[in-house]
Amino acid sequence: MIESKPPANPNLLSRQALAAPQHAGQRFDQAAAELFSDFSRSQLQQWIRQGDLRLDGRIVAKPNHKLAGTETLSLQVLLQPHSEDRPEAIELDILYEDEHLLMVNKTAGMVVHPGAGNASGTLVNALLHKFPDLHTLPRAGIVHRLDKLTSGVLMIARSDAVRLRLIEQMQARQISRSYLALVWGQAAARGTIDAPLGRHPVDRKRMAVLAAENSQAKPAVTHYRVLQNNVAVSLLQVELDTGRTHQIRVHMQHIGLPLVGDPVYAPRKPQQRSKPATAALTAEAYAQLLAFARQALHARRLVLQHPVTGASLAVAAPVPEDLQQLLNSLGFESSSDTEHGARHNA
Repeated sequence: MIESKPPANPNLLSRQALAAPQHAGQRFDQAAAELFSDFSRSQLQQWIRQGDLRLDGRIVAKPNHKLAGTETLSLQVLLQPHSEDRPEAIELDILYEDEHLLMVNKTAGMVVHPGAGNASGTLVNALLHKFPDLHTLPRAGIVHRLDKLTSGVLMIARSDAVRLRLIEQMQARQISRSYLALVWGQAAARGTIDAPLGRHPVDRKRMAVLAAENSQAKPAVTHYRVLQNNVAVSLLQVELDTGRTHQIRVHMQHIGLPLVGDPVYAPRKPQQRSKPATAALTAEAYAQLLAFARQALHARRLVLQHPVTGASLAVAAPVPEDLQQLLNSLGFESSSDTEHGARHNA
C-alpha cells in the first residue's frame, strides 16, 4: 500500500509504503522497485544511498540490504529538473489536454524514454519542449509505456499527485486499455490468457511465459475477442488487466497467434506459414503482411476516471495509415470507436 500527501512544496515528493511478507529476504532496492514501480530501480538506488529512501525512518544506505518484510519504506526527496533529457521541437499529436493531464497519440517508431542509443527524438524530448513544467516529474510525467514500434494513446500527468492517482487507478484495474492487434492464425471468438511473464532465461532482451513458481514471474492477464478474421489472420480487440513488458506480443505468441510483423516474437519467412492459410489471401495482401515493418499493434482507446474532476474520460487514437492500409488489403474494417478525439461524461 502506498500513501502520498500533497506537500507544501509541489516539487517535494513524499511517500510511504509497507513491505509485505513476500518481500522478506528481498534486497531493499528490489522491494522498493515493486512498491514504487513508477520510478526506475537505478533512481531508487540513488535515493537509498542519499538517505532519501529510508526503512522505518532509518537511513540504510545499502541497496542490497535484505528486508524482514515488516518495514515501512518512506521516501522524501526534492525533485530536480532532469537536465540530461534535452527538449526537442518534435511534433506531437495531442488527443486531450487540460491543466492536470495530457493524452498523446504516439507514432510507431518513436521511443518513449531516452536511453542507450536513443538519447534524442523520444517522446520525453518532445514533451519537455512543449511542456517545460514536466522537467521536474520522473519520466516527464509519463504514466505507462508503449513499445517503440507500437502506436497509440499514452497518458501523461502534469503533477506528481495526478501521476500517483493514475498509477493507483492502473494498479486497481480501474483504467480500461483497449488495443487493436492483427495476428497470424484463426483465433477463437474470444479468450483470456492468464500466464505469468518475466525475462527470458537466456535472451535478456526478450520476455517469456514463466512457471508461476518462478521468483521472476509476474502475473499477467490478457483478454481478447475477434473483430474480423479469415483462415490466415485475425483482427483482435485486446484488453489488459496488467501491463507487463511485451505482454500482448508474448501472450499471443504463447497461444500460437503471433502478431503480424513482430520482429522479435513472430517468424517472418513465407515458408513458416501454412499453405492452406496463405492460399486464402490475395498475392497483394500476403505480400503486404510479410512486408509489414513493425508489430501490428495499436493502443486505440483509454477509458478512465479523471484523477481530479472524477468525470468519465474516454480517449481514442485513429488507426495509423500503415495499419489501415494493411487492413484494407485484407478487406477488414477497423472498429468505429477508434475515431480521433475524446469523450467526456459527467
